Amino acid sequence: RTCDQLRCTACDFRVSLFNDYIWDQSCDYLFFRNNMPELSKLRGKMIKKKGARAYACQCSWRSIDELTDLQTEPQLRWVCGKH
Repeated sequence: RTCDQLRCTACDFRVSLFNDYIWDQSCDYLFFRNNMPELSKLRGKMIKKKGARAYACQCSWRSIDELTDLQTEPQLRWVCGKH
């Protein structure tokens, strides 16, 4: 379970999440910088995977397909934005 109101303190963008998707391995910083938060543009690099979740802001992204503690990844600067 995760907060659905995450915000990135590095780029000051809301973290988007997409259920049942992962990010293509060809994704890079410029892809997200240029395309967030336009879902129509992001879909080109989303891969359907049941049970997974794709997260992204303008500067960071992660694909999660198993229970993961994101606090162990210090490069992510995502915090609860509204609770």
